[in-house]
Amino acid sequence: MSSTMQYYVITGGPGVGKTTLIEGLESYGFETVAEDARALIKSEMQKNGNALPWADKRGYAIRMLEASIRSYKNAGPTTANKAVFFDRSVVDALGYATMEEISLPAALITAAKECRYHKQVFILPPWAEIYQTDTERKQHWSEALHTFDCLKEAYLQLGYELIEVPKGTLEERCRFVLEQIVT
Repeated sequence: MSSTMQYYVITGGPGVGKTTLIEGLESYGFETVAEDARALIKSEMQKNGNALPWADKRGYAIRMLEASIRSYKNAGPTTANKAVFFDRSVVDALGYATMEEISLPAALITAAKECRYHKQVFILPPWAEIYQTDTERKQHWSEALHTFDCLKEAYLQLGYELIEVPKGTLEERCRFVLEQIVT
C-alpha cells in the first residue's frame, strides 16, 4: 500500500449496518470493497457447495481468507479520493477462524498479516433493533454478540485502533466516519 493510500475498514458483528454504511460512503464518491464473506456464502449456496459457516467451517474460513486477501490486493482508488472503505477485512476472517477454533495454513496466515489497513478501524456495535437473520445470516443474537467481541479482540491483537461508530441514521454514521479521516 502506498503511503498516500488509505484503506479503512468498517467492521462489527453481523447485522449492524456495515453494508448500508459502505453504500452510503460510496454515494459520497469513495471507493469501496464489498464484503467477501457474504458473497462467498451466496456463491456456495447457488452451487450447492459446502464451504459454509453452518457446514464446512474450515473450508469456509480458508476460502473467506483467500477472498479477503485477493480483495485487498485488487483494491485501490480510481478517483481523486484516496480513501478506500472495506466492508470487513482479512482480520475479520482471522477473527472468525479464532472464534471457531479453526486452524489455518501458516502461509495463508502470513499472507493475511501482510495486508495492512489504516490503523483506525471503524467498528459498529451490536444493535438489536436492526438485527435480522436471512438466508446468508443465520446467527442468533447471542452469536452476533459473541462475533462482535471476537472481531474486536482480533483487531486489537493486531495493533489496530478501534473507533466505535455511534448508532444513528445513515447520514449521521457517514458524517461521523468522514469527520474521522483525512483524505
